Amino acid sequence: MAFDQQGPRPSFKGNWACSKCGAKITELPFDPDPARLDQLLCRDCHRETRANRPFRGGRSRY
Repeated sequence: MAFDQQGPRPSFKGNWACSKCGAKITELPFDPDPARLDQLLCRDCHRETRANRPFRGGRSRY
């Protein structure tokens, strides 16, 4: 199935805070696990974390 035929992504609304910078998070593309709320990252911190991770082979990100 092509990606454009899947329809809109579900989003979950709430009142969370980024565990790294403390920024407000009001919408997520997944339903967060209540046991892991202390690990939530805002979009900017998540992007920064992914960019700083070493590449470990496998599929290319590009």
